[in-house]
Amino acid sequence: MAKSKRKFLLAVDGSNQAFEAVRYASRLFPPERMEVVLFHVLTKFPESFWDIEKAPEYGHEGADIHIWEAQQNQEIRTFMEKARQLFLDQNVPKNAVHINIQERKTGIARDILHESQNNYDGVVVGRWGTSMLKDFLWGSIASKLIGRLTHTPVCVVGGTPQIGKILVAIDTSERARRVIDYVCAMVDSSHWEVTLFHVIRDIDRKKLHKTEKIMSSIFKEAFTHLEKAGFNHHKINTKIVTKAPSRASAIVVEALNGGYGTIVVGRRGLSNVEEFYMGRVSNKIIQMAREMAVWIVT
Repeated sequence: MAKSKRKFLLAVDGSNQAFEAVRYASRLFPPERMEVVLFHVLTKFPESFWDIEKAPEYGHEGADIHIWEAQQNQEIRTFMEKARQLFLDQNVPKNAVHINIQERKTGIARDILHESQNNYDGVVVGRWGTSMLKDFLWGSIASKLIGRLTHTPVCVVGGTPQIGKILVAIDTSERARRVIDYVCAMVDSSHWEVTLFHVIRDIDRKKLHKTEKIMSSIFKEAFTHLEKAGFNHHKINTKIVTKAPSRASAIVVEALNGGYGTIVVGRRGLSNVEEFYMGRVSNKIIQMAREMAVWIVT
């Protein structure tokens, strides 16, 4: 199956967690079909000083602020070069890895959202930041991105996700195909094991039987699609869990017990009501899967 090149935005803050997010992405995407932009919003001074930039007492702190600015500038440029090297080490062409450092314009989250409009196939962000204060701020930024990045898939990376196994949570909707299509497009299929996973909460026997029948057909189609995309058929699995009190919990528990480093879930479901519900599921998964990579596919 011929596959087109994919362009990804990695929004980084220079933290260890951001570096882990870069490391994860460098090992997930097929090197010959990847274009990556390492993106950082450079603030003039710490976020805690942002509201006092024009305050009268700000002037006497100017020298310290300039020293901080220079240090931060140098640190992020060093970080970017190390991050870039991770992709080069995975045989990604030099001309396919770009560094974009820009000064803050309207706000970190908004600047990332604005950049994401430039025809990206996905956005990757780390879960935490560089300090206790930064952790809080960056956590808030990641939360804003998840809620507002509805035009492209987004991945939140926590900890150091295990490489090699992906849990793909799908429902009975036509949109489940988008999730499968995305996995086929973004993953270096030759090295990954995939499990197609569905959670049934309804305990009514008739509905249970009907859902299992529908999912059997969806699994079969998805299996064929993954195989055509290059996944080893011996590494494609399917599983249905029934009578689960919480879909999000069932998905995360399965990922933890099965040693999965990546969870992929759709943002939307079967209807307007289900879309709202699936949004809640994906948010809960991100909250619980703190040491994994969670992809939310639009």
